[in-house]
Amino acid sequence: MKIAIGADHAGVTLKDQLRQKLSEEGHEVMDYGTNSLDSCDYPDFAQLVGRAVAAEQSDRGILVCSTGIGMAMAANKIDGVRAAPAQSDDEVRFTREHNDANVLTLGAKYMDASRAMELIGIFLKTEFAGGRHARRVAKIAQLEQ
Repeated sequence: MKIAIGADHAGVTLKDQLRQKLSEEGHEVMDYGTNSLDSCDYPDFAQLVGRAVAAEQSDRGILVCSTGIGMAMAANKIDGVRAAPAQSDDEVRFTREHNDANVLTLGAKYMDASRAMELIGIFLKTEFAGGRHARRVAKIAQLEQ
């Protein structure tokens, strides 16, 4: 799978660990930065990853900041992006099955690389359920107009 990944300074260490692990699993990982612990603005990286996902240059996106919340808020401003912060297996599963999320946002403050990879595994393997959920996702897309 082709995965776009990005982080701000609070998430860069975890992002780098995830990039390596995803590459080792055979995924093509496009790293949109940051590559520094220097303070930076998370919307810049949410935009880069979000635009890659929306333009279908990647299959899914992963964003990491301190909590995952700011990244989700910023990425969701981009038409075609359905970003969701998640910390539990169920949250990740439902955001894919019910909401067809294409970007997962993670909080480096709340998890290590092992836990993040468990959540990413669920995110990448879970399919959208369609059915009544497709109608709802279409209504989300209408809000972008």
